[in-house]
Amino acid sequence: MNLRRDVFQAIADPTRRAILLLLASQSMTAGAIAANFDTARPTISKHLQILTECELLAQTQSGREVHYHINAKKMKDVADFIEPFRQIWDDRFNKLEAIMKTYQQNKK
Repeated sequence: MNLRRDVFQAIADPTRRAILLLLASQSMTAGAIAANFDTARPTISKHLQILTECELLAQTQSGREVHYHINAKKMKDVADFIEPFRQIWDDRFNKLEAIMKTYQQNKK
């Protein structure tokens, strides 16, 4: 049974974020990914399964090896969802910075 997983729950886990960062520049096998962590390989396999189920990772078979790679379209969907929030916070920080500069100038 393939449960639909929540993308944001998946990326909330620091190990899964680290896996995504590892795969950002190249595809890797599960063994190569696991070699980067002090965790049991079945644990890494579970993380890979979760990331694959929510379509952040895709798999390609090369002979007997399965290579994991980033699903760029799904990552873009996540980034597109987050972008308006980033803009709101950028605007708020810019306003705060302007207030602080005015405050510092008036203090002199």
